[in-house]
Amino acid sequence: MNNQSDNAAAPSRTTVRIPTATGDELEAWLYLPEGNGPHPAVVMAHGIGAIKAGGLAPFAERFCRDGFAAVVFDYRQWGGSSGQPREELSFPRQLEDYGTVIGWASAHPNIDERRIFAWGTSFAGMYIVELAVSDSRLAAAIGQAPLVDGFAAARLASPGRGLRLLAAALLDRLGSVFGRPPRYLPGAGRPGELAIGATEDARFGEKLMTPKDSTEWRNRVAARSLLSFSWRRPVRRAAAIRCPILLVVAEQDTMAPVGPAVRVTEKAPCGELYRSRGGHYDVYQGGASFDDVIRVELEFLHRHARTPNRI
Repeated sequence: MNNQSDNAAAPSRTTVRIPTATGDELEAWLYLPEGNGPHPAVVMAHGIGAIKAGGLAPFAERFCRDGFAAVVFDYRQWGGSSGQPREELSFPRQLEDYGTVIGWASAHPNIDERRIFAWGTSFAGMYIVELAVSDSRLAAAIGQAPLVDGFAAARLASPGRGLRLLAAALLDRLGSVFGRPPRYLPGAGRPGELAIGATEDARFGEKLMTPKDSTEWRNRVAARSLLSFSWRRPVRRAAAIRCPILLVVAEQDTMAPVGPAVRVTEKAPCGELYRSRGGHYDVYQGGASFDDVIRVELEFLHRHARTPNRI
């Protein structure tokens, strides 16, 4: 393990490698608060096409300063984690990666296994809802600007663009049968471009998601990935959620449909909703609602970890 600091003011972090059942390794950043543990912990991951170096550190650092350990990881095939082919999204594989990291955190001597929270942003909202239903190890869960209905997201595209995306996904999947390398689509593109997200909001998000350090990041997603999630609808399982869940829903979100996310909080037995200002990416540092979102998330974490709020 190698300690690395972002800057003098940031909490120190350790880069760790977490083994998976397939033999691949997940790269994660571990932030541990000062003082004696075991500490409550937040397991964190990004949305579609993004990596941990693209905007997650400011959240983890704030959580750590407030007494929470943070474990921020890249999915298999993405960022610093191993796995081939690169930049391919698999819904069941990434959901399994969350479970793997939750298990690793539960076994860490400085983490309290009874106070582990799952946190996800954007596309990871799909996993957050699934985990809140199925993973009994969680004390609570947070999804911000969350996508919770793949079908509703697919319907945001015009019929013509939707057909072009489907054709690209099917051709790429067919190629994989014959061992061909993936065909890639931009994760964020200009309006009219064939990309996963083709809006001005997506272009703004690309700038925020680009790592500020030397970490390599490609703005691309294997086209076959679309077949892994467009039909998945975690929103339909909301009534079965077994732990408290907070969804931070952007009022002007053009990337993740707002209605399904609100319905999750209405149907979940212990659902909570916060409507943040601005669009999908305004929840991140530099966005209009970052400070408010951090405040709300920390209040939720402290309440369910039964620790004093330092804000």
